[in-house]
Amino acid sequence: MNIVLIGYRGAGKSSIGKLLATRTGRRFVDTDELIEKRLGSSIREIVEKWGWSHFRNGEKKIIEEISGGNNLVIAPGGGAVLEPQNIKFLKQNGLFIWLKADKEILYKRMMAEQETLANRPTLTGKGTLEELEEVMMSREPVYEGVADIQIDTSHLNKEAVADKILVILPEKMEA
Repeated sequence: MNIVLIGYRGAGKSSIGKLLATRTGRRFVDTDELIEKRLGSSIREIVEKWGWSHFRNGEKKIIEEISGGNNLVIAPGGGAVLEPQNIKFLKQNGLFIWLKADKEILYKRMMAEQETLANRPTLTGKGTLEELEEVMMSREPVYEGVADIQIDTSHLNKEAVADKILVILPEKMEA
């Protein structure tokens, strides 16, 4: 079974995913990194050159490919779950963990990672905080609907989040 970490930018999908992979002996897969490698461009460049639909189509192909694997920790992009096919593929062999955080915390984390911020295209064309609020409102019902586990990362470091997941995981994987 795979562990699938979902959530908005800054929630900790990549950093916690890498830590979980190490602690559980699994391989970590970041779908955004795979898309960038396959297309030879940053996400920002992909979206600027070919548009969001091209990016989302690439994302869907990669998710279909990796979802057949086993014993992975998968960190899909924050918007991947907006595509029902992606959910279907990942749910076949995956346990969804929603890493969530207060919008102020997410904003602070995003601002602290200027390199990541520079390489990520805008989703709405609005300012970072305004975009964050709008996108969180639209995505939260989807995250809530697919999540098997929810962990609030607002006031926890990545080690504490991983510890919480590792306590809950055995019970959920048996179910």
